[in-house]
Amino acid sequence: MEDIELGIPAGIVDSLPADGEDAKQDVQRAIAGWEGDINAALDSEDPASAVVDLVEYFEDRWEAYDEYVVELRAWGQSPIYAMVWRDLTASIIQQIYDHADLADRIDRERNARIVDDGIRPG
Repeated sequence: MEDIELGIPAGIVDSLPADGEDAKQDVQRAIAGWEGDINAALDSEDPASAVVDLVEYFEDRWEAYDEYVVELRAWGQSPIYAMVWRDLTASIIQQIYDHADLADRIDRERNARIVDDGIRPG
């Protein structure tokens, strides 16, 4: 399968404060690493399963960052960095689904996992 090239939506980087240059570099490094992980998964023996594992990882990260937003607001802190990482992980998930025919493969693998989980003994 063709390699994926991840992008950083402009709105995400633009939402960082003026002093957020370190965060921008962190985002770029994360994107490069995730791109490598996703492409390795695409080249694996069972790409659908490997990609679903990564999508689930990103979904867990999205949920964690979303919770941080609420917590930071409750403590009177700015949640902007948590919001950036939350939105970035959501963007990565969407980019994975948009790549080639991955959406169908991901859906089939997820459905297979649900069925497998539902029929396993205790």
